[in-house]
Amino acid sequence: MRSIRIFAAAALALLAAAAGAEPIALRPADPQPEAGALVPGLAVSYAYPHSVRSLREAKEWLESGSEPGEPLPNLRHRDTMEGDPTLTAKQPMRVAAAISGYVRFERAGPQQVEFLSNDGLEVSIGGAVVSKHDGVHPCETNGVVDVLVPEPGWYEIELTYFQWKGTSCLLMRWGAEGEKLGWAPDDAFARRAD
Repeated sequence: MRSIRIFAAAALALLAAAAGAEPIALRPADPQPEAGALVPGLAVSYAYPHSVRSLREAKEWLESGSEPGEPLPNLRHRDTMEGDPTLTAKQPMRVAAAISGYVRFERAGPQQVEFLSNDGLEVSIGGAVVSKHDGVHPCETNGVVDVLVPEPGWYEIELTYFQWKGTSCLLMRWGAEGEKLGWAPDDAFARRAD
């Protein structure tokens, strides 16, 4: 079974290369989580620094101490009004978040993902960094990225996110190559059951 997966991933990579693209190859969770092992949403923990203006600072604050937050049902957190809480954090500004869990791709082949954030964001899916946008900025795209999904199923996802001041947003769009990107649905995200 493992050799079939490797062959399929190699074949998909050759197809993508022939099309002129260099997609980022994703690695499915191995083993795949069993049906009863997951619950909806992504796990999140927060740190509340007195200032955070880079991913490096966000990671340092999270490593020095964070607290669990209410799980995120999705990655569809539109730009807030100033003063609204960031994600499920207990405050609107100066928030660092470590987000983790799984994202499910329904089909294999070349796909595209896009993340929008305000402020900084680094995203890893299936062991590969697929998005990184450091520093303070308004809610804007981090760019559309081509990825190669070797097989349908669950892929580990990890995000480091921070919000300094003002408004906040964190969104994910995706779709098959050549299709219009849509919002990743709630049921595409899960985390290990406690």
